[in-house]
Amino acid sequence: MEVIYFGQILLSAVFLWKGAGLLVESSIRVARSLDISPLVIGLTVVALGTSAPEFAVTINAALSGQADISVSNVIGSNIFNLGFILGGVAIVRGIKTDRKLVWRDGMVLVASTIAILYFIWDLHFSRGEGIIMFAGLVVYLFYLFTKKERDKPVTEISRARPMDYLYLPGGIAMVVLGGHLLKTGAINLARDFGVSEWGIGITIVAAGTSAPEFVTSLVAAFKGQHGISAGNLIGSDLFNLLGVLGLAGILNPMSVTAYAHGSLVMLVGMVILVVIFMRTGWRLSRTEGLILVGLNVLRWTMKFT
Repeated sequence: MEVIYFGQILLSAVFLWKGAGLLVESSIRVARSLDISPLVIGLTVVALGTSAPEFAVTINAALSGQADISVSNVIGSNIFNLGFILGGVAIVRGIKTDRKLVWRDGMVLVASTIAILYFIWDLHFSRGEGIIMFAGLVVYLFYLFTKKERDKPVTEISRARPMDYLYLPGGIAMVVLGGHLLKTGAINLARDFGVSEWGIGITIVAAGTSAPEFVTSLVAAFKGQHGISAGNLIGSDLFNLLGVLGLAGILNPMSVTAYAHGSLVMLVGMVILVVIFMRTGWRLSRTEGLILVGLNVLRWTMKFT
């Protein structure tokens, strides 16, 4: 059976890389045609697509009454996105930032994360608090699309072809499918090798649901599309907090364990640190990426020990 699981993991890599390539290329051209910046596309369409695995896991857990899984999946995925993925992409290739990404989107993420910390500090997430978070996402998206801010024109980027409007959702579907194949194949393989359910949950499941964000951001960075690369991760974290967790709270108010406190404080600290790093020199450097990855390695080590 191990051969089948290894084959599944290899197949997932094909879907992830091919899907990410389609997603990034079509997103750039669609953004050009609609006079919307690649950053906004990264913060919205691309981020929503790559957040699909977290959405599925969190909503399903909330409806099943598994509040700890629902909340911890969002919090854990966001920490993973900012630490291992954003930091890892920066190590491979430094990511350029700009004022809008830092002062607008970064500050919205800081405010959203502090709001979640405040709402869940009493270990309960009510329907009213879920409505507030989801309404925040609606307002944020409305602002982004009504402003229609554009980056500096890039003449070498052609406008969208009719097929790009099919490649965009097709790329999202391939990335989501690739992430699912990676997660399930790795879980089955880990079980065959005797890895505990706890070990699988905090490593493989977290990495599997975050695989779409990693591959998409890495491909975008290599193509020089820093707005899509960084915007995808910041946007995914915003969708997770405001949209996914907000909707989960609306559907089924939740009570969580006291262990949530430590993870929430860690997330707030990680978000603030990332925004500071993005402001220094208007780029996320390899050194800063190493720091982010190192902090997450330390966190996982402490979790295991």
